[in-house]
Amino acid sequence: METLKDRITEMEREAIVNALRDCNWIMSRAAKRLGITERMIGYKVKKYGIRVKEVRWIEDSRQTENTH
Repeated sequence: METLKDRITEMEREAIVNALRDCNWIMSRAAKRLGITERMIGYKVKKYGIRVKEVRWIEDSRQTENTH
């Protein structure tokens, strides 16, 4: 069973990834969109292990699967 803490963590991670994607992976813009500081988004990116190359690869893989 997933805990509330787990759900909140996943929601926060997803919001950060979405903001980064929408802001062309520029952390300062994404931070502003989320209403947090650049320092905080940097901390959260590191905390959640968000890596631009990995997220882009996953998205590219999903898009390829959807077109076949």
